[in-house]
Amino acid sequence: MKDLKRLQFCHVNLEDAFFDSLRSDYPGFDAWFRRKALIKEEAYVFYNMDGGVDGFLYLKPEDGSVADTTPVLPPAKRLKIGTFKVNPHGTRFGERLIKKTFDHAVALGVDEIYVTVFPKHIALVELLSKYGFVKVGEKKSSSSSSEDVMVRSCRAVLGDVVLDYPRFDVSIGRKYILAIYPEWHTRLLPDSKLNNEPPDIVKDISHSNSIHKVYLTGMRGTESLERGDILVVYRTSDGKGAAHFRSVITSICVVEEVRNIFSFANFNALLEFCAPYSVFTEKELAKFWRERRYPTLIRFTYNAALKKRLTRGDLIDRNIIDPDVYAGFMPLNDHQLNIIFRLGGIDEGLVINPS
Repeated sequence: MKDLKRLQFCHVNLEDAFFDSLRSDYPGFDAWFRRKALIKEEAYVFYNMDGGVDGFLYLKPEDGSVADTTPVLPPAKRLKIGTFKVNPHGTRFGERLIKKTFDHAVALGVDEIYVTVFPKHIALVELLSKYGFVKVGEKKSSSSSSEDVMVRSCRAVLGDVVLDYPRFDVSIGRKYILAIYPEWHTRLLPDSKLNNEPPDIVKDISHSNSIHKVYLTGMRGTESLERGDILVVYRTSDGKGAAHFRSVITSICVVEEVRNIFSFANFNALLEFCAPYSVFTEKELAKFWRERRYPTLIRFTYNAALKKRLTRGDLIDRNIIDPDVYAGFMPLNDHQLNIIFRLGGIDEGLVINPS
């Protein structure tokens, strides 16, 4: 599968069958698309192996009121989801487009995100609702039916790991460094792929696309993690050079749930919990089940990739880690976390209740 690309409308084939349902829902879709192409607007596009479009996301910043809805949306700085469609094939790609939407919202500093969607698109409505979008009104469509207007506040704090995503509250949970080996890291956290890694390493598979991740580990102490704890992901060295330079902090995640492998009644129960959020194959999971080598399962949200990777050397120089201790799983204090946020370029808008 090809990776997600950001392309100008003029470089996307409007005649692709992918757009047929959009033409059906919106009689003026083709004319709208061509207008966007003329002014060189861009969208996120995903292609399947046959070269056909499999996903499309268009985002538009807006400022002011939204007058074509009932009720009218009052003046605010907003991000509009102009077009959002994914061909369903069980790979959680919709979650990846939701994450891209939130990435833009944070970068732009908007007050809220909004989208209009026909109620018949049940899967899309459910996906949006899962991440805090609520219906606030309706919009009369050019077809015979009306669309629901759904809004997601980027300012309100709901006190929930998922509903507040991608923002995270640093005043609630504890903070830890969690090491992940390179062979698992990029498959699990695609937006944290290093610049020297090949682009085809990120595939259209569930654990890459999803906002939620499941990781199995045997590191002592991870069993004590609780919902809301902050995880600072540490990609260990790939062995191609000194760890001082090649082990790096890449991402910020938040714990949703922690389970022990012994808590599952059978392997099928374990498989159901892990799929489709784990990098491990069914064969690997079956081996883990037999051997119980990695007893702790951590489910977490993938909230942010650092804009600047911090190396092991950076962390040692700033007294964040001990050079004589393996940084597999270790606690961080607020001061150390703030250093990582500042040097790593984490957007201040992501942090709830900063210390």
